[in-house]
Amino acid sequence: MKLSDPNRDYRPLIRRTYDQIAAEFNRTRVLESPDELAPLLEVLAPGSTVLDLGCGSGVPIAKALAASHNVIGVDLSAGQLANALTQVPNAQFLQGDMSRCCFRPGSFDAVVSFYAIFHTPLSEHAPLIARIGEWLRPGGYFLATLSPNREEGYTEDDFFGAEMFWSNLSLPEYRDVLASSGFEILSETIVGHGYSNDNARPEHHPLVFARRA
Repeated sequence: MKLSDPNRDYRPLIRRTYDQIAAEFNRTRVLESPDELAPLLEVLAPGSTVLDLGCGSGVPIAKALAASHNVIGVDLSAGQLANALTQVPNAQFLQGDMSRCCFRPGSFDAVVSFYAIFHTPLSEHAPLIARIGEWLRPGGYFLATLSPNREEGYTEDDFFGAEMFWSNLSLPEYRDVLASSGFEILSETIVGHGYSNDNARPEHHPLVFARRA
């Protein structure tokens, strides 16, 4: 692990890496279950409109949501989206940067983001969550994997054999950001790293379920 250069934009790196590893990464994600969606699916009315930020290859999250909801997925990687379009043909997918995309206020009944927010620059986490609050209708839901500990931007050289960038606020900081953005936290649980790879080091990510006031 090495600290990132604060003057470098790591978005091109993230896009290239996810393009490069698209096939292998998809093979690991397609084996995962969508159980992480359980708290949302229990309360979300059929036919709801859901935004999946950092949707990747569309499995298992967008695919499970699209079975009974209207899904829009956003991802930086064209390679990931090519798989998503094939695997979840009943959803809509857009290539873009989640920290820069724009939607009209009140566009969605729910927003989900799994293993993706940590690829955005640290300074953009709080503004992104605030915008998510604006994109949601009153009473809308937000379900996302976050982080327990604050980590300044850093890179590692062996994410599926390629370089990758991460950054995180701490869970207490995320709680404060959610509260200031008009969210009530409904539950917090712990999930793993989100892909099937016996060689990967264990990870523990808070899965936070919140509702917009």
